[in-house]
Amino acid sequence: MQKKVTILGGGESGAGAAILAKSKGFEVFLSDKGQLHQKYADILTSENIPFEQGQHSEDRILESDLVVKSPGIPDKVPLVVALKEKGIPVISEIEFASRYTDAKLIAITGSNGKTTTTLLTYHLLKTAGLNVGLAGNIGDSFAWAVAEKHFDYYVLEISSFQLDNIVDFHPYISLLLNITPDHLDRYGYDFQNYVNSKFNIIRNQTAADHFIYYKESEVIVKELEKRNPPVGKVEVSLDNVLGSGSYLKDGELISNINGNAFAQAFSELPIKGPHNAINALAAISVAQLLGISAEQISEGLTSFTNAPHRLEQVEVIGGVTYVNDSKATNVDSVYYALGSFDQPVILIAGGVDKGNDYSQIEELVGKKVKGLIVLGKDPAKLENYFSGKVPQIYATEDVQDAVNKGREWGVPGDIVLLSPACASFDLFKNYEDRGDQFKAAVRNLLT
Repeated sequence: MQKKVTILGGGESGAGAAILAKSKGFEVFLSDKGQLHQKYADILTSENIPFEQGQHSEDRILESDLVVKSPGIPDKVPLVVALKEKGIPVISEIEFASRYTDAKLIAITGSNGKTTTTLLTYHLLKTAGLNVGLAGNIGDSFAWAVAEKHFDYYVLEISSFQLDNIVDFHPYISLLLNITPDHLDRYGYDFQNYVNSKFNIIRNQTAADHFIYYKESEVIVKELEKRNPPVGKVEVSLDNVLGSGSYLKDGELISNINGNAFAQAFSELPIKGPHNAINALAAISVAQLLGISAEQISEGLTSFTNAPHRLEQVEVIGGVTYVNDSKATNVDSVYYALGSFDQPVILIAGGVDKGNDYSQIEELVGKKVKGLIVLGKDPAKLENYFSGKVPQIYATEDVQDAVNKGREWGVPGDIVLLSPACASFDLFKNYEDRGDQFKAAVRNLLT
């Protein structure tokens, strides 16, 4: 008898999970409470996978043998609670996909930097000639790739939401770049719940596996002391010379792992700032663990192109540089962004606040920010916090107005930086839409 698998959520991960489930002989049903993107509706129809949208047929879903849940659906929603009460397993797409591949998994998480690190790691491996796939939170469904392709390695960007519903997911190499308060609304405003979620990445790792982490993260180090996991540990540091591991010293990225030595000037890389030194060292560590040569690592580092919306230079107009960092959806990201510039900054921030604590950027803002433009429907928290701490504050709900104000305040040598610290959903579809509208508004200044 065919096992019944229900997919909750019909986005990229849901559609991918449905295709994989069908390919493995399951009786598949996909249910989305919202409206499916036409692209996914068309694919499901062409694959003869039954689906519904605009509702969840609970009686049908509660007859499932297994449920694969979109990471966007919290565990506390009544339908998920009912499934668990009935003893029906509810897992994530990355868990489901991992059950059907024998590829070595390189899983990357962290509150910040995971997209850049994932893309750079993938680029290093691909440049070196490895048969490697790229998937996860970065946009492509892991399950879809497993259903239709065959790779020896996968580089996966993994969010805390995806890690919440794993069971046996087992990376060969895991990376944890940092843990700072984020998504606390999802975790009952308890930071430890979020920490626990991130540490799920090493839950099934053994002494034969590797865990790369940032040594200067107090949260990670304290949690490791508590847990003492059996996994092989590889440290990344900006402040310490390591006998084994990867570190920055006198502007050089240095790595010594498994007797392999690597060194390259950080200035030769296309990515800048201390946060990107951490990201690069983490990616280099993966390459070292996989035995990629120093020459191949160097070639990959220097030919890398970063993702859009992450400290992306848009234009220089009248001597003022406009930078799109729309992907900075939490305070820690803004800390790293501000740390990347020595010039005076006009900061555009705001949006949907997720329980932000602005004290962690207060000192940097005081030193670097000559003006704060709050872009969002509810500017009060940012305005109140930074009132008297920056020379000028302006609030608006219009991105063109924000960019115009940046031009008005800017003088040659200044940076106008969109680095919001907040989610985008009050005024925009997502952070990409926010970044694209910012870039369009900047380019309007040229006309």
